[in-house]
Amino acid sequence: MPTRPGDPAAPERAVPDRPAEADEAELRRAVRSVYVVFIMAGLGLSSWAARIPQIRDQLQVNPATLGIILLCAALGSVVALPLSSVVIMHVGEPRAVTVFSLLFALGTLTIAVGVLSGIALTALGLLLLGFGNGIWDVAMNVQGAAVEQRLGRVILSRFHAGFSVGTVLGAGISAAMVALQVPVTAHLIGLALVIAAVVPAATRGFIADPAPAGPAQRSSSSRALAAWREPRTLLIGVFVLCMAFTEGSGNDWLSLATIDGYHTAPAVATFTFALFLAAMTTGRWFGPSLIEQHGRVRVLRVSVVAAIAGLLLVVFGAVLPLAMLGAILWGLGASLGFPTGISAASDDSANAAARVSVVASVGYVAFLAGPPLIGFVGNHVGVLRGLTVTAGVLLIAFLVSGAIAPLATDDMKKESVQPDSLPAA
Repeated sequence: MPTRPGDPAAPERAVPDRPAEADEAELRRAVRSVYVVFIMAGLGLSSWAARIPQIRDQLQVNPATLGIILLCAALGSVVALPLSSVVIMHVGEPRAVTVFSLLFALGTLTIAVGVLSGIALTALGLLLLGFGNGIWDVAMNVQGAAVEQRLGRVILSRFHAGFSVGTVLGAGISAAMVALQVPVTAHLIGLALVIAAVVPAATRGFIADPAPAGPAQRSSSSRALAAWREPRTLLIGVFVLCMAFTEGSGNDWLSLATIDGYHTAPAVATFTFALFLAAMTTGRWFGPSLIEQHGRVRVLRVSVVAAIAGLLLVVFGAVLPLAMLGAILWGLGASLGFPTGISAASDDSANAAARVSVVASVGYVAFLAGPPLIGFVGNHVGVLRGLTVTAGVLLIAFLVSGAIAPLATDDMKKESVQPDSLPAA
């Protein structure tokens, strides 16, 4: 077997040369632009997710029905993700992010109207939102990997930290909206307008066409299909699926579980959700240095254990302060799973778009299965107890985590983060 970075016997990999001074301005602009797009993606997702309790109340549905409604967002993403690599290879990341962020904004507007008119329009809005998010998500990750390669330093995890910053910002704004009793419809209309204005403008700073068109691009469908036959890629996808299920359970159900299980005010439940998101942000920002010292597999296995411990505190803590502590541990434990899985899929840049698409497609099955599964269980034992399903999923993540160990190839990125040496964002 090849040696793995982080092992004592792993050979030192060559670090790509620092970009020429003439490229610094372009790269600084690209770094800023990718950060903005990741932040806006996080803000968009967490803002509507934090209003799920109010959406539930306005639609007057039980947990099982709510789970089916939430399934529409996951279904939209799952349909979009297998198409993402072909779309990106044909139109490029800047155009893909622009078009599908606008579709996300349209879905948000549809939800805003749907909560006033009924379940069907709300479900349609979530379907559009999910479809737009699916391709937006893969495209921004592929662009982030391209920027990372041009820099010669690992930065993808930091972009995901930016996503988490966006989720914290969105949750904080949502908490204020709930406390001020701002209607869901007004809140979501404002969100849609912000996304439609900011994201397309930010993509102007992307690195355009980092992989020029050619025979490899024209055979994009074949390349995408080949990635589905790679065992390592599929195992990484399973790991990402488990961690996405863990993260998605918190995003979709933590606020509601806190309200129903601990009988708290909505604003307090939203604050608990914000603690979860803040912990994820912290883990994604500082986690890479731990990976540098101890290796991907070891750090992620400890993360899985922390997520299980936090989850059990939330479910069985009995008092709200313990549940809040559990939300923090849960967020820290879930923080590195998705971005590190994407990085693992991008270790060999030859077919990164197709492999990221496969891993994201498998991972998003969690968002397809998670909401209705927890909603079904929650309908019988309560949403809070229903979250214990996530503990079993985390055990699977622990077992397959070895697949995310880096490959020792000559052209791989160095598995470390040197923020001081990056162009200023």
